[in-house]
Amino acid sequence: MCLYNHSCDRMITVVLMAGVDPFVILGLKRTATVSEIDAARRFLAKSAHPDRGGSVVEMQRINAAAEAARALADVRRPAESVGRISQDHPSFTIEALPAQAFEALLIVAGLLGELIDGDPPYQMEVLLGDPLPCWCQLSIVPDAGASTVSIEVGSQPGGPAVDIDLVRDAWIAALNELDWNALG
Repeated sequence: MCLYNHSCDRMITVVLMAGVDPFVILGLKRTATVSEIDAARRFLAKSAHPDRGGSVVEMQRINAAAEAARALADVRRPAESVGRISQDHPSFTIEALPAQAFEALLIVAGLLGELIDGDPPYQMEVLLGDPLPCWCQLSIVPDAGASTVSIEVGSQPGGPAVDIDLVRDAWIAALNELDWNALG
């Protein structure tokens, strides 16, 4: 199983620089929430994904629009029960389809903390324990036979900010320790 880090900043910039409203691409109002953006992206991916007869270019356009829309929506997000929120979109890729990736992440969630909520196979929220106590949301997106995972991290209210790179590295290290053959 190969895991690697990558950045989507360039694709987001291209969508915004091209003067195309990412919400229009996704068919949403500018007041859409992050969950509505994720749902629209999943809906469009069903027909645009190359594994479903769509094109790579169109899938990249949808992914970039979703990332740009999420970034804009996150600015509007009200303060919740977490402190400072950090994002790493996308954070890493798992060479497995979302259902298997979700299963692996679910196992790792039990090792690193406790599952708070889940929307299999696309999203989960986890409360991580020591040494990285924080709230963590993982979004899993199909990506050409693999799954791209984006991480959002929220520090404990009043607590110090958590280094998102350390959180990402903890997930990757735990995933690399799994016996992928046992997962099916």
